[in-house]
Amino acid sequence: MKDGPRPPREVITSPRSRAAGSTARQDLGEQTRLGDILIRSLIRTQLHLALRLGALIALLLGSLPLLFAYIPAVRRQHVFGLPLPWLLLGVLVYPVLLAGGALYVRQAERNERDFEDFVDHS
Repeated sequence: MKDGPRPPREVITSPRSRAAGSTARQDLGEQTRLGDILIRSLIRTQLHLALRLGALIALLLGSLPLLFAYIPAVRRQHVFGLPLPWLLLGVLVYPVLLAGGALYVRQAERNERDFEDFVDHS
């Protein structure tokens, strides 16, 4: 008994079943709530890294004037004919800042690689 051509089949699914099968990469691309949470997590991780490293550098460089203020013998030291405070604050500061910047970039890139690995494997 053929009454005519059959209509095409339609698959009806719950919106929840799509969410259960979606990947993190899809959520990022479609800017879903989960994708937003993942991006915020990466931003928060990068912010924590910047704050920790900034605090460490501020502690290192900020302690030098205190060292000079509380230990006068250090203030009077000379190295290569230059006063030690001038040498430390005028020359040694830059390698510390460069090392801190290089460390930040390396750690930030590692955080991004970990994030990409998580997104790719979820």
